[in-house]
Formats: sequence, structure tokens, C-alpha cells
Amino acid sequence: MTDQSMGMTQKLAEFIVSTDASKIPHDVYDHAKVAFMDWMGVTIGGMKDPLVAKLIAYTETMGGKSQATVIGHRGKKSVSQAALINGAASHVLDYDDTLVSFFGHPSVTLFPSLLALSEWQDKSGHDFLTAYLIGLQAGATIGVCAGLDHYMAGWHATSTLGHLASAAGCARLLGLDVRQTAWAIGIAATQSSGLKRVFGTMCKPFHAGRSSQAGLMAALLAQNDFTSAEDILEGPQGFFTLFKGGVNPDVLAMMGLGWDVVNISQKYHASCHATHSPLEAALAIVKEKKIPLSDIQKITIFSSKLALDAAGKMTPSNGLEGKFSIPYCVANALCSGITGNLAFTDDKVKDPDVCVLMKKINVILDPEKAALESRVVIETGDGQKHEGFSDILQQIPPLEVKQDRVSKKYADLCAGILNEKKIKYTSAMIRDLDEFGSMKSFAEEF
Repeated sequence: MTDQSMGMTQKLAEFIVSTDASKIPHDVYDHAKVAFMDWMGVTIGGMKDPLVAKLIAYTETMGGKSQATVIGHRGKKSVSQAALINGAASHVLDYDDTLVSFFGHPSVTLFPSLLALSEWQDKSGHDFLTAYLIGLQAGATIGVCAGLDHYMAGWHATSTLGHLASAAGCARLLGLDVRQTAWAIGIAATQSSGLKRVFGTMCKPFHAGRSSQAGLMAALLAQNDFTSAEDILEGPQGFFTLFKGGVNPDVLAMMGLGWDVVNISQKYHASCHATHSPLEAALAIVKEKKIPLSDIQKITIFSSKLALDAAGKMTPSNGLEGKFSIPYCVANALCSGITGNLAFTDDKVKDPDVCVLMKKINVILDPEKAALESRVVIETGDGQKHEGFSDILQQIPPLEVKQDRVSKKYADLCAGILNEKKIKYTSAMIRDLDEFGSMKSFAEEF
């Protein structure tokens, strides 16, 4: 247990350094491996996006040592550059996991830096997963203290909290002491940024890569005794003062007693998570009531402010904007049933049938709706109204179901990029990652 007289930054640093990996339950590692398989899948799936090519071109201009693998490109960049590129690639599809306490996407900020660092220093799979779990818990703890006000103020929590989570995970992986770890948190926090205004552009996935890269830099600098404020979270003019939120003693007291990784929600539609609840509710109504699309006269969607802030693009003009459009995602799902990568092309967004149905959709702000929950009402030609509700963040399947669904998602994302034999081989590697001795040899498979 941490000293109760410590400030939050120090308590967090103590948790990061002192947590005994042998006391972390085995099933928690199983959840981490599911998260990693999901992350690898979305990274491989995103490797051909133009954003990745632009970042690779940037790193070639800058130069650097060949230290860590750029996933899917059979080449290496510096550790820092690999974290940036792989992080951005893993978020470019917006198909990666989310966590309520993180107010965003945690794995895309942690796995890129930890994988690059683990490959470079040839860490074990167990050490890699432990650093992920501890970094995730640190980020989630800060996220709960920052609160919803942080996100609603316009900050992209994936980026702001991601800086800190990445620093925490890398500090653990490097074996920093408590003071160095507090410095790493401080170095990451003073770099922390990321604005929701850029959603629908290349800057959103860039946030994931940049936060992962910045956290890695923070830990490496702290390892060399690069100093920072040691009360960066709670101190005057610190993180909580500027970014909203404050220290929650109850949350701090819970550190190490539970693991937020079990609450991670993987995506099964390749769009912003704020589109998933209305999409699921609409699909369920049409399926249950056997409503022909031609009989739909009007669809009313009641969503929260958070959901509308994230996915409120009413008239998307391209595939990327479509990922952040509740009307498009609902209309497309009802018209085609295809909600993976193929649903978010520029041509698909302009599909005449989808556009006709979109005109029948009205999205309304409901102050009573929290987080990502949504109520959907479908009116048919005979004047009947059919109602449904979904809260995707409260519908997290058990571990066994996650393992099966993520395995299929991984195979689907890798199809056409890896052959079937390679998909099966790498899937098996990930399932046994906590027993894997060399992350260097693992990364070089990709």
C-alpha cells in the first residue's frame, strides 16, 4: 500500500514501480492478450492507409537508427518513429478498443511504444503484457479523476491520457525507480494535448501515435534523470487544474485491487464507438419486427451530448467522415449489413440507397442519455412506432466470447495481407504471448 501522505503523482509512481506481477491474476493477462490481438489486427488492417505512407515518408526525411519494426512494412525505424507510425496506423480505421474510464482508446496509446521498446531491448512477452496492464491502469485511474468534464471541454482523452498511460507503461518496462517514474509522468503531462476539433481528419489517428511516442520519450528521458515536476497531476497549475478534474482518494485507494482491462470494449463495427449503440438498436428493431427498408418512414435517434460531440457529422462527404456520422452508420448498416472497413469508402458514403435512408434519420440530443447509450424509434408506413435501446459500453461480452470474436476479427483484418498459415501462426503466438521469451523475435514476424 502507498503512503497516505503522498500526493497522487507519487502514489501513482509507487503503484507503477511496486506492483508485483506475480499477484496479477492469470485471467487478467488473458484479457491483455485479447487486447493485443485486437490491436495487432487493426494495425495490420490500417497499414495501407495513406496516413501511414505519409508518416513513413516523414521519418525517411528525418533519418534515424533501425531499431524497431514498422508493422506490415518489413522494415525498421527508430524506436520513437516506430511508436508514432504503428500508433497512428492502429487508430486510422477507428476500429480499435475503448474503455469507459479512459474516455477513449487506450490500447493504441500503449502497445505501440511498448512493442517498439520491447523489441529494441528484447523483453519477454510477460514483461510486455505486465507493462501494458500497469500503464492501462495508471491511465484509467487518471481518467476517472479527470472525469467527463475533461472530454467535454474538447480534449481528445485518447491523446491527453494516452501520453500519461504510455509513459507509465514504458517506465515500468524500463524498470525506473519511483522518482524517475514521477518525472516520466511529468514529462508526458507537460507534452499532453489533442483536440477533438480534428475528428474526421488524419490528426485523430496521429493523436494515438504521438501520445505513444511522447510517453516513450518521457520514460527514456526520465531514465537519464531528466527532471520534471513531481506533483504534475495535483499540483498548482498542474494537469487537473488545466485539464479539468481532481484527485479522488477513493479511486487511488482502489489501485491494484482491480484491473480495468476486463472492462475494455472491442469494436465490431469500423466506426467511432459513439455510432455503435444507435446502429445496434436500429438493427435489432428491424430484425425483431421484420421491417422492410421500404416501409421505414422515419428514424429518430436520441443520443447523448458526448455521442453527438464525437459522431455528430450529419452529412459526411467522404469515408473518413462517415466513421463519425451516426446517420450514415445507421443507414448503411440497415441498407447493406456491412459495417467493417468496406463500409467506409468515399463511394459507399455516396451510395444512393444509403443517402435516401439518411434523409429519413433525425438525431436528437437527449440530456437524459449518458455516455454512449441511445434510444431509437422507427416509424413505419402504417403509422406504428417501434422503439429500441442500446448501451454498447454496458454490453461487454465475457472473456471467452471476446476471445472468439477478436480471433475472427483478427483473421478478417489480416486477410489479403497475411496468408492463412501466417494468420494461424501469429494468432497462436499472441495467445501464448505471456510465455514468449523474446519480443524481438515476435515483432520481426510482422
